[in-house]
Amino acid sequence: MKHFDYLVLGSGIAGLSFALKAAAHGRVAIVTKKNRAESNTNYAQGGIAAVTSKEDSFEMHVRDTLEAGAGLCREEVVRTIVQDGPARIAELIEFGMKFTERETVAGRELDLTKEGGHSKRRILHAKDVTGREIERALLAAIAAQPNIQIFENYFTIDLITTQKLGLVGPNHCVGAYVLDKKAGQVRTFSAKSVLLATGGCGKVYLYTTNPDIATGDGVAMAYRAGAPIANMEFVQFHPTCLYHPKAKSFLITEALRGEGAVLKTMDGAEFMEKYHPLKSLAPRDVVARAIDSEMKRSGADHVLLDITHKPARFIIDHFPNIHATCLRHGIDITVEPIPVVPAAHYQCGGVVTTVDGETEIAGLYAVGEVACTGLHGANRLASNSLLEALVCAHRAAEKILNSKTEPTAVEIPAWQSGHATNPDELVVISHNWDELRRLMWDYVGIVRTNKRLQRARTRIAMLQEEIRQYYWDFVVTSDLLELRNIATVAGLIVDCALERPESRGLHYNLDYPTPDPQWAQRDTVVRRSS
Repeated sequence: MKHFDYLVLGSGIAGLSFALKAAAHGRVAIVTKKNRAESNTNYAQGGIAAVTSKEDSFEMHVRDTLEAGAGLCREEVVRTIVQDGPARIAELIEFGMKFTERETVAGRELDLTKEGGHSKRRILHAKDVTGREIERALLAAIAAQPNIQIFENYFTIDLITTQKLGLVGPNHCVGAYVLDKKAGQVRTFSAKSVLLATGGCGKVYLYTTNPDIATGDGVAMAYRAGAPIANMEFVQFHPTCLYHPKAKSFLITEALRGEGAVLKTMDGAEFMEKYHPLKSLAPRDVVARAIDSEMKRSGADHVLLDITHKPARFIIDHFPNIHATCLRHGIDITVEPIPVVPAAHYQCGGVVTTVDGETEIAGLYAVGEVACTGLHGANRLASNSLLEALVCAHRAAEKILNSKTEPTAVEIPAWQSGHATNPDELVVISHNWDELRRLMWDYVGIVRTNKRLQRARTRIAMLQEEIRQYYWDFVVTSDLLELRNIATVAGLIVDCALERPESRGLHYNLDYPTPDPQWAQRDTVVRRSS
């Protein structure tokens, strides 16, 4: 048994920034299933959207967010997060974050770029490796905190709640069972407060910009613990992922289009003007569907993103990582267009929370991509995700630290493996993993139909039953746990998609091709029945 005051599951921007605040008030454990820098944050290229320019305003940022969210954002949440943004950016800089600056007549100032859906330049960035720089700065600050202990290669199996322990009264989260991957042993962690900061679920799809860790673990755990889950039908597909047989999940940031890159068909014709007045800078759902439509119309495997009309020095200076990566794959983006294809990128739904990260389960908080605060609505505005993580992590820390609620004192039993044996048929796990991801890509992708969704639901239910039997028959491994989680999340995405009889934002159903006014401001909420 490992006892801490605060247990943080995940080591991205949300988990690390929360831990830094909580460490001043107690002992903090950060549990991460790979190494401490492996997170969706680390792969974020574009930057953080925040109002830091005199030419910008909170009202403009709020308006852009609401417009992108297609009638499903909670306006009070949007305003809170937008208005809290500048203070959190200043704090991040104090932690050691180095944003890209530029020379002006008045001196050096933060360099701001523009992305799809934004009416002003407001994206703070560190070249095209913003996430990597955020992780560096926060991990350096964490290293100086003696009250924080990081457990690498520890995979959280399930949350421990009073309800699961058979206790009467309101459900309260008191810890988690965690697999120590190196030792092959399950450890028990107890804490006054547990923070889910586990990121998203991109790996539920065959093609994704997310790293291998993005298997929806937090959503699946919270669902099993009894927390409501909302709006999982809104999975954002990033329009531009590098299309190359040897490139794995490499994102081409939207900032490239913000600096003038245009989308073209394979024969070199621009096409976005047919779909939206903002052309290549339209909101992501519009761009992804437009690319999908052009690919289906022509039979092409991808489209092209062209920035060759810009000076080579400008391209290399602004996008050194993209330039170098593409060059390694034989593509010189200064003289030839980039082959791109949409890929699953961001989960707009998640565990239902307040703007302070509170869930329905006492003692359990969720922040970042795992949470559904109401900021993103039916479609996330570019670069609002890191902003949400920063602001809500701060607010969750304040909420917990100012709470007068005493922790629930319970006796937590050790993990029981029963008669489980070591799995001797790992091919079953890998086969089910591949089948689930291909099924989701083919039936629950950018464009959906009721028939496809029903087929997906039937097959996912069969796979979930196979996985359930396997789970109880064999000793748990990280592969089995991830398979169990993506199967749970796949089912939640399909259930939410079938509940929404309209097309809105990222959810496009050919059987209901237009938005239904009755479904504006209505979330699709699912919870475990037993």
